[in-house]
Amino acid sequence: MGAARLVLIGLGAALLLALVFVGGRALVGTLSTETPAPTASATPSAAPTERTATLRIACVAEICPVVLVRVPGGDVLNDRDLTRGEEIVYYEPELDVAIGDTSTVEVTVNGTPRPKGRPGQQEAFTVSRATPGPAG
Repeated sequence: MGAARLVLIGLGAALLLALVFVGGRALVGTLSTETPAPTASATPSAAPTERTATLRIACVAEICPVVLVRVPGGDVLNDRDLTRGEEIVYYEPELDVAIGDTSTVEVTVNGTPRPKGRPGQQEAFTVSRATPGPAG
């Protein structure tokens, strides 16, 4: 009975090590795929500087409560508070936006500034990329 118990303990330890190994690999794979996610002042798309952004949000208060930007039906690009001086810029064709306090941010859509809201006012809207006019 002592040998059987040792075999079971050995199998349990081997199974635990296998689970830790598989979990570690999955975690490393997940972290490496999240690396290209947008940062506070980076643009998620590698776009030339002469191209007009679909959306630009700049924080002008100490804290700008939750600024949510996502691709409709898809990835969440930003879902956090911003701090003074932070700016996020996106070039996607369509975006859903929700702002916790519209008086704390400057929002520009396709190069056109949106009016600021009252303190504490929340707003949610969708923006679409401006399409260039027909070639002459």
